[in-house]
Amino acid sequence: MGSFSEKQEALVKESWEIIKHNIPELSLRFFTLILEIAPAAKKMFSFLKDTDEIPHNNPKLKAHAVKVFKMTCESAIQLHEKGEVVVGETTLKWLGSIHLQKGVIDPHFEVVKEALLRTVQEGTGDKWSEEMNGAWAEAYDHLATAIKNEMKI
Repeated sequence: MGSFSEKQEALVKESWEIIKHNIPELSLRFFTLILEIAPAAKKMFSFLKDTDEIPHNNPKLKAHAVKVFKMTCESAIQLHEKGEVVVGETTLKWLGSIHLQKGVIDPHFEVVKEALLRTVQEGTGDKWSEEMNGAWAEAYDHLATAIKNEMKI
């Protein structure tokens, strides 16, 4: 993973400004995509495992999706400014332990990445570009690596 440019940071921030106004719908879309790609992932989310459909008004679903979007966006900013993802040590330890506890393995991070990128693409419409996709992908990869390092996988 190379250095993260000012332009990449700007692309992530610009797209976040667009998608954050449509979080309820995009959160739902994000989890719908995760389950389309990997139906077995349903059991990993407490707010999904006891239902046959994705709950439209579930605050936990929305909160989880927002965390993924925001942390990826913050990763982009940190990558440009510091050259690495700097998540608070306690947050990173917690993320590592919860992902380990839920049985998350490498391929799961790829599923989330694919769902994230498709959600951002749909959410940004005609503003989306391959360059924007690459910026989100790289920011997410760095964040996922930081979490995996805490998980020791």
